[in-house]
Amino acid sequence: STQLQKDLEEVKVLLEKATRKRVRDALTTEKSKIETEIKNKVQQKSQRKAELVDSEKPAAVVAPITTGYTVKISNYGWDQSDKFVKIYITLTGVHQIPTENVQVHFTERSFDLLVKNLNGKSYSMIVNNLLKPISVEGSSKKVKTDTVLILCRKKAENTRWDYLTQVEKECKEKEKPSYDTETDPSEGLMNVLKKIYEDGDDDMKRTINKAWVESREKQAKGDTEF
Repeated sequence: STQLQKDLEEVKVLLEKATRKRVRDALTTEKSKIETEIKNKVQQKSQRKAELVDSEKPAAVVAPITTGYTVKISNYGWDQSDKFVKIYITLTGVHQIPTENVQVHFTERSFDLLVKNLNGKSYSMIVNNLLKPISVEGSSKKVKTDTVLILCRKKAENTRWDYLTQVEKECKEKEKPSYDTETDPSEGLMNVLKKIYEDGDDDMKRTINKAWVESREKQAKGDTEF
């Protein structure tokens, strides 16, 4: 890299003297190329040092130090026994990476999974607001063929979980009334409007407010449209 440093110095000197735009552009390009090369060399050096330190753990050296991007896991299955809530996540090839690359962190009402360096990517899944508290010490993970199994130990054994999370429970229970045929059909519409209103931006809210007020005024006059 001393050769590269010398090249860089020379390019800088030439840049100071160059007056033609084309020449300056070419030199500037060359300068950033050399700087990048130097930076990569330095990184490789420190990486080699890190690998030497790590050489007691050969498995860790195989995996490149830089990983690609992190993929959020949204597909999973779950079921339960008297003592555990089990979450199944399918990840092809997960059983072939070092077990320490699969990390799960539990709290009383959450868990987060991080799978590092699987086919050049990392995978993460964070589940907050578990429906009921779990025992952190009693919870664990297992890696099986193409699958990570997360075992959340129920704090209260023999209690049935109808949902995995509090949020899921609230969403499902909110949906129930709109399917109820007994209720007034305009109720269903109101619920839909309410939902659109809550999720909408300011314009949407203004539009709905206006419609709301107009329909109320009509109702007051007695010519309802429902």
